[in-house]
Amino acid sequence: MLSAVIESTAIDLMLPATPMTTNIVNLDDLAQAARTFAADAKASSTRRAYTKDWKLFSSWCRSMGLPELPAAPEAVASYITAMATQGRKPATIQRALVSISQAHKMAGNESPTSSAVVRETLKGIRRSLGVAQDQKAAALPENIKAMLGASSEDILGTRDRALLLLGFAGGFRRSELVALDVSDCEFTGDGVVVTLRRSKCDQEGEGRRIGIPFGSSPEACPVRCLRRWLEAAGIGHGPIFRRVGRWGHVGDQRLDGRAVAVVVQKYAKLIGMDPKKFGGHSLRAGLCTSAARAGKTERSIMNQTGHRSVTMVRKYIRDGSLFIENAASGLL
Repeated sequence: MLSAVIESTAIDLMLPATPMTTNIVNLDDLAQAARTFAADAKASSTRRAYTKDWKLFSSWCRSMGLPELPAAPEAVASYITAMATQGRKPATIQRALVSISQAHKMAGNESPTSSAVVRETLKGIRRSLGVAQDQKAAALPENIKAMLGASSEDILGTRDRALLLLGFAGGFRRSELVALDVSDCEFTGDGVVVTLRRSKCDQEGEGRRIGIPFGSSPEACPVRCLRRWLEAAGIGHGPIFRRVGRWGHVGDQRLDGRAVAVVVQKYAKLIGMDPKKFGGHSLRAGLCTSAARAGKTERSIMNQTGHRSVTMVRKYIRDGSLFIENAASGLL
């Protein structure tokens, strides 16, 4: 009798209190949903990069008569060697290995990239080529103000001024900047509060709020210029930064990240600077470097930019402080 009660209680504990309901009614649908969730675990830009890398690797394997899935470690080592001889940078080669690894894992295969032959080949490539990455030049306040002065007074210039100033003051990545909607901005007496709903370091959409203060002058004020753009373009909802047609027509289509780089490079050229040295990241780098030069703390910089690690922030601080308390200053 006691054993029957125990068995009955155990069964009750294992069963849910209420029946589990779901719209997915069979295992095939569940499997497809699982694949969808797994794909959504990565940002769309990351998935595009992985897909491109995998296509290049698959094409190379076919040209060499080698299987790509599963790929032999020796084949992967030969592939990254070929990449190195073609002038690919270590960072690009490392990303290709991540893409190859992800493709194998998603297919249920062991990744060949963790083998000793691949690791040692990559180590040799990194040692031979060096791992320093080319960094885009920081757009400093004096550069930004010069760019503003070079902008036109039409609707396109109005948009570009808002983009440059908001991108700089928020320390936004270019993908974050173009993802902003009107509903993400709350104008207050202190400036504008921008809600960043998703970013590179926040793939799960926890969200982050960034304060954009008023500028010292109306011409270089990110808050006033943003409001001016929205009013001039008649934008009351949806994407903030949109394409402007040849005749000044503001469309509904959101700018992509590449457009931010194009805008920055356009104005860098107009003010007599080498546009190749600038890009979308120049606005974010400019804020970090300028803030460090002005003596802002690591914490305040990271609060604005959303950096999770102090490593990169400290690099900006070093760059911004190269001539502050310089050991060689005044010696010659």
